[in-house]
Parts: sequence; C-alpha cells; structure tokens
Amino acid sequence: MDFKLEVAKLLATAADISVEDALSAVETPGNKAMGDFAYPCFRLAKVFRKAPPMIAQEIYEKLNKPAFIENIQVVGAYVNFFIEKGVYAQEVLSKVLAEKENFGTSNMGNGKTVVIDYSSPNIAKPFHVGHLRSTVIGNAIYKIYEKLGYHCEGVNHLGDWGTQFGKLIVAYRNWGSKEGVESNGIQELMRIYVKFHDEVENNPALDDEARLWFVKMQEGDEEALTLWKWFYDISIKEFDRVYDMLGVKFDAYTGESFYNDKMAPVVEELKEKKLLKESEGAMIVDLEDKNMPPCLIIRKDGGTLYATRDITAALYRKKTYNFEKCIYLTALDQNLHFAQWFEVIHKMGYDWYKDLIHVPFGLVSLDSGKLSTRHGNVVLMEDLLSQAIGETRRIIEEKNPSLENKEEVSKQVGIGAVIFNDLYNGRIKDVVFSWERMLNFDGETGPYVQYTHARACSILKRAGEVSLENINYGKLSDEASLDICKLLEAYPDKIKDAASKLEPSIVTRHLVAISQAFNKFYHDNPILNSEDEVRQARLAVVVAVKTVMKEGLRLLGIDAPEQM
Repeated sequence: MDFKLEVAKLLATAADISVEDALSAVETPGNKAMGDFAYPCFRLAKVFRKAPPMIAQEIYEKLNKPAFIENIQVVGAYVNFFIEKGVYAQEVLSKVLAEKENFGTSNMGNGKTVVIDYSSPNIAKPFHVGHLRSTVIGNAIYKIYEKLGYHCEGVNHLGDWGTQFGKLIVAYRNWGSKEGVESNGIQELMRIYVKFHDEVENNPALDDEARLWFVKMQEGDEEALTLWKWFYDISIKEFDRVYDMLGVKFDAYTGESFYNDKMAPVVEELKEKKLLKESEGAMIVDLEDKNMPPCLIIRKDGGTLYATRDITAALYRKKTYNFEKCIYLTALDQNLHFAQWFEVIHKMGYDWYKDLIHVPFGLVSLDSGKLSTRHGNVVLMEDLLSQAIGETRRIIEEKNPSLENKEEVSKQVGIGAVIFNDLYNGRIKDVVFSWERMLNFDGETGPYVQYTHARACSILKRAGEVSLENINYGKLSDEASLDICKLLEAYPDKIKDAASKLEPSIVTRHLVAISQAFNKFYHDNPILNSEDEVRQARLAVVVAVKTVMKEGLRLLGIDAPEQM
C-alpha cells in the first residue's frame, strides 16, 4: 500500500480536487506529533474564498476514515493523518521480508544502457588518494543504476596518451635506466617524471623535445611505442592491485590510446561540417557564440588533445553502446573542458549531446597543500588502504581479540572506512585529506554502519531459527519500531533519488539514519527475552534491517561483515 497515495485519494474526494493535486501537496511532518502525513489548506483559500483553517475543518468533516488510518486531526490550516501502526509495520516489513535483497530493485531502466566513465588515472603515475573520489563515486553510481534495472558499462578511460608520455620518454632517456624501472616500477617512473619538471624550469627546450616524442608516438615510431607500452604494462599491474583491494571492476579499459586510430575521421567530419578553423597554426572549433573559449582540436605541431580524444570516444560509445546516458566522473575544475566538447558534439548535429553528463566532484587536498604528481606531493592509495587495514587490525586486537577471520574483517572494515568516508559527504564538496579523520571509527562512519549489520547478525544467530510466518505486526506499536519502518519504506526512493541526482551520499546518509534508528530500537526493546509474539515481530525488524544494510553497503562498494 502506498499510504501517501491513499491519503491523497481521501483528500481528493473530500475536497473535490484531483488526486494529483492532493498528492503534490501532502507533506511528511518533521514533528511526529503532527502525524505521519499532513495536508496544508493554504493553496485552496483562493479557490474556496475561505480562511485555510475553515477549509481544513470542512475537509475533516467530509473525510471517511478507513481502517488503515488510526486518527485524523485538524491543527490550524493542516489536516493531519496518523497511520494505524500495525498496518503500517505489516505493509513495510512484509515487503522487505518477501523481496529480501531485491527490495529497492526497479525495472525503470530495463532496456536502457548507461555508460559510466570513472577512475581514469594517468599511466606511469602512481595511483594516489586524489583518484579515490572518481573511483568510488563512479563504482557506487554503477551499482545504483544497475539496481534500477539499467545495463551499465563501466569504462576506465585511462590517461595513457598525450604529451606527458613524451616527457616521460625524455626523462627516461636522460635520467632513467632499464634496471631502475624494472626494480622500482611506477615509483621510478614517478621519480624521473618529477625530475623532468624540475629540470624543464632551467631548460625549456626539454618541453619541445617531449612534444616531438609524442608526435613520434602518434606516427607509430617503434622506439617511442615500445617505451610507451612498457610504461603502460607496469602501470596496469600496479593499478589492478589497488582496484582489487577496493573491490572495483571495469567492463572496459579503453583509454585515450584506444582512440588514436579513430580520430582522423572525426577531424575530417569537423572539416566537412565547416566547424574547424585555423588559429595561430592550430585547428579549433569556435565557441564564441556560447561565451566559451575555442575548443582546441589539433595543436600547431600536429598533436591531438584531450578534447579530440573525448569527442572521438563519445562518438564511438554512442555507436557501440547506444547509451541512454554517458556519465563522466571528474574533478570540478574540468567543467569548462566538458562544456566545450559537449558543445562541439552539439554543433556536429548530434541531438544526443544532451545525454552526455559531466558529474563533477570536489578536489582532495593535503593539509600541506594541493596534490601534485609533478612535484611528488601525493599520498599513495595503496599506502592509505594498508594503513586503514592496519589501524583496524589494531582496534580489533584491542577490543575483540578472539574474533574469527581477523585479517578478512580488518580488510573489510578498514577499506570500508575509506570508501564510506568519501561517499558520506556530497560529491561536490572539497575534501582536505586527513589520516585522523579518515580512520576515525566513531560517529557517522563506515565501521559504525558495518557494526550495526554485525549486531543484527549476532542477534539472529543467538535467536536460532526465526519464523517469519504469521507475524503479529500489531506488537510493533512503539516509536522506535515505527521509526525503522519509515526509514526502510523510504529506502527504495533514496536509491532513485541518488540515481537522479548522481549523488551516492543520499544512500550513505540513509544507512547511517537506519543504523541510528536500529541501535535505539535495540536499546529500547528487549528482543530475545520478550514473550513469543513480541519476540517474533521484533526479530522480523532485525531481519529486515540486516537485509537492507547489507544490500545498501553493497551499493556503495562496501562489504558487510557478520562479526566485528
């Protein structure tokens, strides 16, 4: 039963208005004393030419109270409805218990494909904490859309092409060695990359040399491509280890290099459509009519740019996946870049340009300043995850030394803490990286939510066999039980809201709210020692919470340990 809709139908009959109008005005009061649903009569004052409190009283007198409504009150200009508690608990909990982990699943996306471009680190640079946001936000959006029935294609658009590889080749030829790279991998590549940027300040000619090496790569020079492929293979091996720790997978690793042989036809199309103009030796698309700087397509030395590759990738993805939406997860400071090339797609005459969605997020900075691989100022992702696991293991040894599977639980909780910390705040917010805050297990954190799930598992384990047949939901009339039911009922809408706003924090914060409500329920209500009907009804609440918590954490890319 959709209680809000049923209330709207009652109001529509009593006030002689449409169900749609009534539904749009029905509110959920913040103050529980004002009912479960409230209808403000202000908007009817002009129609009926009466004072809103008088209209509220007249509507009240015409209402026919059904069995699912416990009470109706008029307070000023509001008609307040109180749902019969047992009926409400039965409606919500029986649905969760029947659907299990499928509760909140929808078919709204059936037959539609969403492409999600996320993570996308640069090859030959270490995977650092600055890459965490794109990776975990994108992974959560993927799982949320999948939950709603969409077919998702997760693409890791690796930064594996461009002038930076010319810089790296120059750096390797000047200050690197085969032995050094083979011994130290990505750390050595980073060392010589930082060295290049230090040296170029005194010797700008190095930049020209780097650009020439990139042009050689584009032209298929064997030495250039052999070095590039070597750097690529070393990087992928490093990245896969971090992705494995995070539990993140991709459907395609089609990075920038994948589009190298696909750009020429796109540039030709831009020429044919008379969109390409010469400017100071370079080729651009003029965007002055949109109050934007020009979109640079070909540099004066013949090299391609991010925009060239992004336009080519979008055309390839539309042809390959026929997407409903193509979502790009990158930092907020890339807004202009995406606005420019989205507009180029528009000018090319493709009406699906509106299905290209840039999802920006705030930057991660260190207490000491901005992250920068050019200057070696980074916190490595693997170091962060290892430290989070180590800190969790220390806490477990201190608080629960006899816990089974300590190593596995330390990984689940430590890595979960890192992911949850990122997804708890709105994605647009800048994050100042702090070890202390990241690994704080108190308050509204991942470990707190995971512990709530483990507590529910523990109760059910001690309860033995739990019967979910013939439950007397009328025994769940207390405030703590009903608060949980309200939060569980809202869960499917929170998933849809998170998808429409591309904001996983909506789910994250809702799980915190359910955890807080469950811990109050646990504190206020004896479960295992109650009389049979009460015990059975309260155990049904525990099963429902455990089910939703585990699935909600899965949507965020976080494991749910059964013991902590």
